Amino acid sequence: MWDQLYEKIDTLYDRMVEDRRYLHQHPELSFEEKETAAFIAKRYDELGIPYQNNIGGYGLIAKIEGGKPGKTVALRADFDALPIQEENDVPYKSKVDGKMHACGHDGHTASLLAVAEAALEFKEELPGTLVFIHQPAEEYAPGGAKPMIEEGALEGVDAVFGTHLWSNTKLNEIETTSGPFMAGADRFKITFQGKGGHGAMPQQTKDPVVMAGQAIVELQQVVSRRINPLSPAVLTIGKIEGGNAFNVIPDTTALTGTVRILDKDVQDEIIEEMHKILKGIAVSYDAEYELDYVKGYPPVVNHETEVNYYLHDGNQIPGVLSVRDVEPIMGGEDFAYYLEERPGAFFFTGAQIEGHAYPHHHPKFNIDERALPTAAKALMHGVRKYNENHQ
Repeated sequence: MWDQLYEKIDTLYDRMVEDRRYLHQHPELSFEEKETAAFIAKRYDELGIPYQNNIGGYGLIAKIEGGKPGKTVALRADFDALPIQEENDVPYKSKVDGKMHACGHDGHTASLLAVAEAALEFKEELPGTLVFIHQPAEEYAPGGAKPMIEEGALEGVDAVFGTHLWSNTKLNEIETTSGPFMAGADRFKITFQGKGGHGAMPQQTKDPVVMAGQAIVELQQVVSRRINPLSPAVLTIGKIEGGNAFNVIPDTTALTGTVRILDKDVQDEIIEEMHKILKGIAVSYDAEYELDYVKGYPPVVNHETEVNYYLHDGNQIPGVLSVRDVEPIMGGEDFAYYLEERPGAFFFTGAQIEGHAYPHHHPKFNIDERALPTAAKALMHGVRKYNENHQ
């Protein structure tokens, strides 16, 4: 049955491409995905697969109960886009100014819909129950995973699997690892409150631009000198706001950035060290500061047994040429919340366009659509192996 199911997925390639391109042309940002959710619901209506929608926002959950005894396994795909102006010259280019599927979520959705359509055909031979989690708002914390879980997305679920189409990984390759795989992703905003004035008379001011510059340099010590080097962490300043004229010292200057961690215990240590540095700068300038630190997604931590379905048995997935055990990356993913609640695994499915491997969140990001059926079959591989190992 499994070989036939994989073959069925291959026959749905044109449908997957069609779905992916439609979604690519009609991107919606996190927490705004009303029409995308309606598109997904319409497809399940056409298939006659029961579902619940408006879960944790625009989330949707569909289920197929197999005809044979087995476990309940959930598969997840996200479907939000990013506030990026697309620069690709393709027939399916985004039709919405300033919005783009620059991370592959359109492909995730198309692949999972194909899994559902293929599984339906073999419903009587399938073990257990398949749960299809279509999740909004992965790109922006607090994200969509947590509210969906809080509203019952994992109720009765024994295990959960997910994949990310990865533009930096070669086509037909899978990458993953046991334990920490992706980082916890936090964001922060630092505001220095000084005293503005004329640029020619700095002695009458408390210059927040200078404070911000000093903070940018000194905050690098948090990772390089204050955190155990065996506990990977990243602290990046990505945005500076301050002033609006060449000869005016402003009252305030703000820094916005991100912290990435693989060990949750390091998180509070980093926050404490940031406060020490910022307080020292503010005191030395007789000024004030505010640190607005938002704890985002926790690290994605794969479960050893479930990730080994791919690391040890991934060669059983038709079309997969290799499975690589890779080092963790410092990108974040709210799939982490599912893995905190249930055993499972998250992995990358190679979708690199040879010679055009633009990174995720780039205005020229794109994927090789031949990765869509590979991702679908790899998700079903998790369902298969989990059931085989829990008979």
